[in-house]
Amino acid sequence: MITRRDLLRVSALAGGGLLVGFRLGAEADEAKAFEPNAWLRFEPDGRVVFRVGKSEMGQGVRTSLPMIAAEELELPLDRLEIEQAWPDCGVDDLGTGGSSSMEDNWDRVRLAGAAAREMLVAAAAARWGVAPAACRAETGRVVERAGGRSFAYAELLADAARQPVPENAALRPKPRSEHRVVGGAAARRDGPAIVTGRARYGLDVRLPEMRFAVVARPPVLGGSLASFDPETALAVPGVEACFAISRGVAVVARSTWAALAGRDALRVSWDDGPHSAFASDAHRERLAAATERPGIVTRRDGDGHDALAACARRHEALYLYPFAAHAAIEPVNATARVANGRCEIWSPTQTPEGVRRFVSEALKLAPEAVHVETTLLGGGFGRRLGWDMEVDAAEIAARVPHPVQLFWSRADDLRHGYFQAASADRLSAGFDAAGKLVAWEHRKASTPHNARRRPTAEQLADAGYLAGSSWGVTDTPYAVPHLQTSYAVVESPVPIGPWRAVFSPPAVFARESFVDELAQRAGQDPLAWRLERLGADDPAIPRHAEPGGRKLDRARLRRVLELAAEKAGWSAPPPAGRARGIACNVFHNETYVAYVAEVSRRERPAPGRLPFVVHRVVGAIDCGLVVHPDGVRQQMESGVVWSLANMKGETTFARGGAVEGNFDAFEILTLDETPAIECHLVANGDERPRGVGEPTVCPVAPAVANALSRLVGRRIRKLPVVAADLA
Repeated sequence: MITRRDLLRVSALAGGGLLVGFRLGAEADEAKAFEPNAWLRFEPDGRVVFRVGKSEMGQGVRTSLPMIAAEELELPLDRLEIEQAWPDCGVDDLGTGGSSSMEDNWDRVRLAGAAAREMLVAAAAARWGVAPAACRAETGRVVERAGGRSFAYAELLADAARQPVPENAALRPKPRSEHRVVGGAAARRDGPAIVTGRARYGLDVRLPEMRFAVVARPPVLGGSLASFDPETALAVPGVEACFAISRGVAVVARSTWAALAGRDALRVSWDDGPHSAFASDAHRERLAAATERPGIVTRRDGDGHDALAACARRHEALYLYPFAAHAAIEPVNATARVANGRCEIWSPTQTPEGVRRFVSEALKLAPEAVHVETTLLGGGFGRRLGWDMEVDAAEIAARVPHPVQLFWSRADDLRHGYFQAASADRLSAGFDAAGKLVAWEHRKASTPHNARRRPTAEQLADAGYLAGSSWGVTDTPYAVPHLQTSYAVVESPVPIGPWRAVFSPPAVFARESFVDELAQRAGQDPLAWRLERLGADDPAIPRHAEPGGRKLDRARLRRVLELAAEKAGWSAPPPAGRARGIACNVFHNETYVAYVAEVSRRERPAPGRLPFVVHRVVGAIDCGLVVHPDGVRQQMESGVVWSLANMKGETTFARGGAVEGNFDAFEILTLDETPAIECHLVANGDERPRGVGEPTVCPVAPAVANALSRLVGRRIRKLPVVAADLA
């Protein structure tokens, strides 16, 4: 049982976000598990279970977080098993996004491990009648320093459970050379289950008597249901129910195929609403027009925009970025069971706590009556930070006497999800009579919405709020005496939501391409141009223009640029018929990345193929302390593939709806289009890890575009890149 003292300790620590005091089994005997806190459970058979508090979508969090725990516990990693956390298990902040899993949990997991270690050491010391300082933890045992006696952790569980939970467990400082787990090689903890098919993704969930559902949705953005005839769907063999829900018409059947056939047979009429004429081509023109004048100013250094007028020479360029879907390999899905005043959800979600909240509100249940189990995610990229699929699944399951798996087809996923916002970025540079860069202006036009939380009119007119939607704009790293950035809000009916690296890709594509333009006009090497303007003392660069924001360390950005260039052979000419491009960025979480891309034109490009060949991409990253080097490299590789795919495909809208409905139209990168990718990690004095998943995306596209521009003799200023751009 949990004593009153234990409960008070939990409550006190919860205010700081650390439930290291949450302890079960204080009355345990030798046959019972020892749970010193919500993260860890020691089993009598020697197994140690670590509760993973983040969703696994391929980024390796089920490996890297246990590595932190194993290091602090002085335990071999292969002795640590993993278990997925759930709302109310004691591990809080289960949302997975913003590339924050490692940084946010670095101290929390270490404290949990340290508390467990201290309790085990204290238990052994009490048995021997010595002070805890006379003992040490070592490879899953507590060892007496002088006498050499030792106990395996499993021999101490009952005694450890009786020890008081440390109020402030001591984190032992270790030089990196003494790390046994952190920073070393480690196989993916869930790798064998994934490659053998034993791992369970959302679409793998199967429950007794389960039914399958699909939803017919309005084909036009903002449309609504006018009328439908359920009998046409019910006439399809296997279809058992057809009814309206909040976001469309649900068809429930004994199989996915029957549900899809029932939806195809459904007679339904829609009210198209006010957006039936929306088209992405016209929207792009509105975005470009909005950048012809400054929007709401989000940063101003020196004289800002006014300094441009006094410049002897000016250069301006407009860059365009398309709408893009997430296109995860596993389409959106969720499984729900509603019975006896409770709801259970199985979902590949990035936000189990958000799912719990909004399902409970939709079904008018207490939050504790909703249980959410997070499965493996077959790709997330921000799409699964939404909760629309789980709410729909719960709403359907509440209407039928069976568990229900809601399935989105590929077309559903590509046409009815959230999208990366289309953007226009106009940059201007001013030079004095000697040719020195003295003024810089970056005007961004886009839709800073988030489909989960639509901003108010006041927020859309607030410079601070818009600065938070201006990653890659307000935090430009180059030293310029006079600088101004602004944001013009261009409304759109397209549901905009989190997308890998969120606001950064369009702005960094524009900024890093523009830098190359300036270097070219000055007759200067683009690497040398960057290094020259990263040599000044560090100004305070706010994170999202918020007070107390983090500072840019230009030395770290120079270091990754120099390393990427060195490993790519930048100083030597590329092979005949090829060109190289370079780009860099510092992401808002203090991760520094640079890439060099080597490209050539594709002879006779075929439909559905990139019109160019990327032969090699060399990347360098400084992400603070590296917990799992292979995991960082894998994230860099995935960032390259993700970015190249976005140079190939886009989502377009016509007559109010998304056009592309499968991978034949929304093209993704194929294996034979994937370049050789080299990843180099920079060691530095940072004592904590920074994020990796999103920062690895941003500089890839401009590095490739800069190489292509050099190859064809004219600038690439829009995505995707098509054959006509290179003709």
